[in-house]
Amino acid sequence: MAKTSPRMIEVAARLARIAEAAPSEAQLLSALRLLAKWRSGMVATTLAKRSGTVVAHGPFAGMVYGVGAVEGGAAPRLLGLYEASLTPVIEKVIGGGYGLVIDVGCAEGYYAVGLARRMPGVRVMARDSDARAQGLCRDLAALNGVADRVEVGGVLTHDDFALCADQKTFVLCDIEGAEDGLLDPALAPGLAHADLLVEVHEGASRGLLARLTQRFAPTHTVTRIDRALSPAPLPGWMEELSDLDRLLAYWEWRAKPTPWLWMERRA
Repeated sequence: MAKTSPRMIEVAARLARIAEAAPSEAQLLSALRLLAKWRSGMVATTLAKRSGTVVAHGPFAGMVYGVGAVEGGAAPRLLGLYEASLTPVIEKVIGGGYGLVIDVGCAEGYYAVGLARRMPGVRVMARDSDARAQGLCRDLAALNGVADRVEVGGVLTHDDFALCADQKTFVLCDIEGAEDGLLDPALAPGLAHADLLVEVHEGASRGLLARLTQRFAPTHTVTRIDRALSPAPLPGWMEELSDLDRLLAYWEWRAKPTPWLWMERRA
């Protein structure tokens, strides 16, 4: 039997508060999500202990992932199954001859550091509004020997994208709905010169997917990318786990669909 931990006590207390509300679908979903996140964290901890902290599969295989995830499941990142539908685009970017990568909403640096490792010589601007995320990104860059090429900082402005006109640039953006205000070529003309991969948080701003598509359609080829699971196998020892724990190893914690837009500038 697992030893009681402060995290278990915290989760149990939150669960008790949820149970005080009148029974409803929303109440049960809230309880389910809370317990699933707790169990997902335990699966990730076990994975790190038994398989180590090197990413196993995917475009960033071999990257040391020795920091915690700022948001979302850590297990899919360690397994290299995270956001598997993006793999073809990421591989295309890696071979695309970019001089600059701008990661907007870099979190702990999974993409910023992963791309720096796979793209020797490229300059990576990793940006996040959260100070803790910035610190973790610096740590991850140092762990992987790319700290000299990953420049970590805070919030980007429209004017900052002027850099995109000076060199071939790839912009990765995941900023929880704030992409609506930031990614506007009318306000940031430099974006017309970049290729962009954007996670669209339609739930945060209704109609956002259509708006972004319309903004970039005159200058870019716009492709929508939805969710997919990786065919990469789980570690053999995970056969010892329950089906639920194995399922949670894939879970990225999303509460709603967040499709991506891959926007390639036209020649």
